[in-house]
Amino acid sequence: MMGLPDFEMTASPNNSPAPDVRRNALGQPIGEVVPNWRPATRPKRAAIAGLSCRLEPLVLEPHARQLHEAYQLDTEGRNWTYLPYGPFARLEDYRAWVTANSASEDPMFFAIVDSATAKAVGVASYLRIDPANGVIEVGHLNFSPALQRRRAATEAMFLMMARAFDLGFRRYEWKCDALNAPSRQAAERLGFSFEGIFRQAIVVKGRNRDTAWYSITDQEWPALKAAYQRWLEPGNFDAQGRQLQSLSIPRPRSF
Repeated sequence: MMGLPDFEMTASPNNSPAPDVRRNALGQPIGEVVPNWRPATRPKRAAIAGLSCRLEPLVLEPHARQLHEAYQLDTEGRNWTYLPYGPFARLEDYRAWVTANSASEDPMFFAIVDSATAKAVGVASYLRIDPANGVIEVGHLNFSPALQRRRAATEAMFLMMARAFDLGFRRYEWKCDALNAPSRQAAERLGFSFEGIFRQAIVVKGRNRDTAWYSITDQEWPALKAAYQRWLEPGNFDAQGRQLQSLSIPRPRSF
């Protein structure tokens, strides 16, 4: 049996449980009961349709060529700095990566297809899929310049969130290199709560990575969903696809 550590710890007000926290018969603080909890349903490799984009299970044809062409618009290779693979100068090399990863169930990769052009312009995935605890992560995000700062970029993230919560997940995670400022800004804009930094979490391309953790919970989702739906209304965009009102979401709590 695991006992108390054989050293003294100084109590901190920040670590003290709230006065109204539940306690067991021993007087120890315990978490709230999760009523009628059942494991979430594992996502399937199935398309998710939106207005400005469509998420399709990643396949070699036609996605590899379309994505490789879209990524060539990133002439400096900025998209690949924080990913554990790439860049892929040659189409053959990217085709090999797609072949190796397209059938994976975890991570489960999707191509983000622009509805206007019917071409794949980005990639996203579900990963660390844990139905038993209701936890799922979004990651491997690689948005080409043809997708960045477009309505479809935000809608793709909304569609993946919505499917996860519809499947019964109670926690939706976003993790990124703590030095990746654009990714951290995107997480905050999309309504994720910052939870902290895992120091020296992994080694990527021979470099240390401290990982920033973010999340959205099922309790926060209804208000966020309504905010996304308001923003995604066709009347919120002009003829050039520019937003008239910015995405305004309930601010997540800080930890």
